[in-house]
Amino acid sequence: MTERLEAVLLSLDAAAVAVSGGVDSMTLAALANRLLGRTRAAMIHAVSPAVPPEATGRVRRLAESEGWDLTVLDAGEFADARYAGNPVNRCYFCKTHLYHAISGLSDRPILSGANLDDLGEYRPGLEAARERGVRHPYIEAGVDKQGVRALARVLGLGDVAELPASPCLSSRVETRIAIDPETLRGVHAVETFVGRRLRPATVRCRVRRAGVVVELDGQSLADADAETRADLAQAIANLLPSRLAHMPVAFEIYRNGGAFVGTKS
Repeated sequence: MTERLEAVLLSLDAAAVAVSGGVDSMTLAALANRLLGRTRAAMIHAVSPAVPPEATGRVRRLAESEGWDLTVLDAGEFADARYAGNPVNRCYFCKTHLYHAISGLSDRPILSGANLDDLGEYRPGLEAARERGVRHPYIEAGVDKQGVRALARVLGLGDVAELPASPCLSSRVETRIAIDPETLRGVHAVETFVGRRLRPATVRCRVRRAGVVVELDGQSLADADAETRADLAQAIANLLPSRLAHMPVAFEIYRNGGAFVGTKS
């Protein structure tokens, strides 16, 4: 597996790696930098209201320790009404802006951290990648999520290997509810607060038409009794923007894509 992935990367004269701050892209960037070197491998990280600050912090720390050529930019997706409207294919507009911004900086081939497991889900961002000629080394080399984590351990990337999946904050907002920075700051504040209080394996704050839902892994949900939930709900209301603070707060078991409503069409 590693040999195939290395062969893909070594076949490139140069590359620009899109680094989100998750295990997939950070591991790919680390390997690309070690194989191609700083002069041939450039790393691009996009900041926006949808990117938690801790993700940007991880990217900056690893870039410093690994000696990356790192550029941090704002791809500008929040200025696009098509993105902010939060349609079913919101990710298409996000990735379109990202790849356009990277192309404006460099004519190097753009690499993404998509892996084999991503092919089994609805990922409109992959269409944006296809239109821009973005390459997916993990997919080309037949590497899935488990393989990415194993590679991160081999590369000695520490806690990066164990990072939980954490899609962008916009994924917490139910399809077709408009996205804005204030809402996403509230979502992030809630997840941070609940994470510190309960230490759950998984926590998501979903904004839905019917109210705000905090999704937890099964054990954490079972451990949160009625009194705990009531206390949390009151604190959560104080963390949300005023237009959401009056909405009911519920607690449910975590579901992947729990804010997604719609079809591929």
